Amino acid sequence: MERRRRSSTKPYNLLRKIRELTGSLLEDLCNGRSPVVALDRYRNYCTDLTGNCCCSSDKHKGKEILSLQRECYAHRLNVLLRVLLIVQQLLQENKHGSKRDIYYMHPTVFSEQAVVDRAINDICILLKCSRHNLNVVCILICMSRLTRIYLTHDLLSRLVMGWLRFLEGERKFDCINSPNTVRKHTGTSNLRALYVIQIYITGLLAGASHSLFQRLADDHFCDTNHCIIVTGRGYPDVPTRRFLRLLLEKLHLPAYCLVDCDPYGFDILTTYRFGSMQMAYDAKFLRLPEVRWLGAFPSDSENYQLPERCLLPLTAEDKRKAEAMLLRCYLHQEAPQWRLNSTTFVRTRDDVVKRSEIRD
Repeated sequence: MERRRRSSTKPYNLLRKIRELTGSLLEDLCNGRSPVVALDRYRNYCTDLTGNCCCSSDKHKGKEILSLQRECYAHRLNVLLRVLLIVQQLLQENKHGSKRDIYYMHPTVFSEQAVVDRAINDICILLKCSRHNLNVVCILICMSRLTRIYLTHDLLSRLVMGWLRFLEGERKFDCINSPNTVRKHTGTSNLRALYVIQIYITGLLAGASHSLFQRLADDHFCDTNHCIIVTGRGYPDVPTRRFLRLLLEKLHLPAYCLVDCDPYGFDILTTYRFGSMQMAYDAKFLRLPEVRWLGAFPSDSENYQLPERCLLPLTAEDKRKAEAMLLRCYLHQEAPQWRLNSTTFVRTRDDVVKRSEIRD
């Protein structure tokens, strides 16, 4: 099945699918019919706690029909076809472009980046491929801990250090000779080879904040613990999750996730393990079912009797987010212990609930 998918996502096959789709739409117009695009809908969780849902499967959950009959769908089709034309050109010329590049080609039509992002997701569903197959990438960087650069949020993500070497496209990255030097990765399909000193590797750590990641680099953590550390700087983007998935598939290492002890940290943890709702159609290629929760745990404050000055109060918004997350079906079906531990977020003690952050 995996081999069949790789074949179907080759550029020539994607270009064929694009021609077939646009040809079908043109035929409808020529014959006086209103063009219709049917999109499979996916989800990776719901709030059905009976255990009868199938959100964790890879099957679609119904369809969404886009037609010219409704104005909102007409605009969405317009955006989809414009983005599809750009993708077609990227594939034909074997070039890559960022989501931001695509937005600036028609900013008055697209109005905001989220409109382009949704169109790209729709195209991936239509063509049954992942975003990197379309030659659409994020902005890329390379950063060393010896370099002082002021970077935007997008540019600070996707950093790796530790005991590995890897080839990405035609570039070779050697982290082993300097395991505490921070390097970038792109998480694309160009990751051609991985070389590690297997006997020394103890595990893979993901999810650390950028400040904590830099602190671990400054403390030479990888020298003494012989591991690989990756950060997505908050909520992990697609390249970060894809890169981690490739590492786990090729190296078969134990993987751990370190996040803040609050509902948002827990949401980041579940994104690594189960994927995001927005990318549910591609979750099976991005999620990390093997990842283990390293901490900090909501129950730690009670178990270790942490003093109040070490904790921060949860806001009403924090509590609402925690309550909504605890209703997700995958926590009941696949991670009941995680759910049990996280009920501390909504369990009050003298009407006060606390959270803690991992400080660097």
